[in-house]
Amino acid sequence: MENIRDDFALTPVGHVSSPLSDRAEAPKQGTEGAPDAWLVFEPSYQAALEGLGDGDRIIVLTWLHLAPRDVLRTRPRDDPRNPETGVFATRSPARPNPIGLHPVEILQVTGRRVRVRGLEALDGTPVLDVKPVLAGGTGL
Repeated sequence: MENIRDDFALTPVGHVSSPLSDRAEAPKQGTEGAPDAWLVFEPSYQAALEGLGDGDRIIVLTWLHLAPRDVLRTRPRDDPRNPETGVFATRSPARPNPIGLHPVEILQVTGRRVRVRGLEALDGTPVLDVKPVLAGGTGL
């Protein structure tokens, strides 16, 4: 195996401010009834928001800090009728590195706050990064 670095750290650039606070009540995907939420960026990252605007589609990368990290197999959508599947073949938040990928639409940019539609992440979830959906792209 090539040199795999295991000595790196991620620094959140902000956090999610959302009415969602209970994992059991949150939708599985943002398109399944997630309420509008805010991405609140640290002051030192405000300049990084330049160029984002209302109606833009972005992918928000989060650290799903409440998810278990020792799960390797799960039943998709927590449905007991589904066979156990490796987490790398699912969108389960429970995984070795619980990175969330959330395609959302920007509703409003105000200072260092970005209001979005379609984000199923819980209140307080750390935001790691934001990337635009490229023209002609379908998101995730």
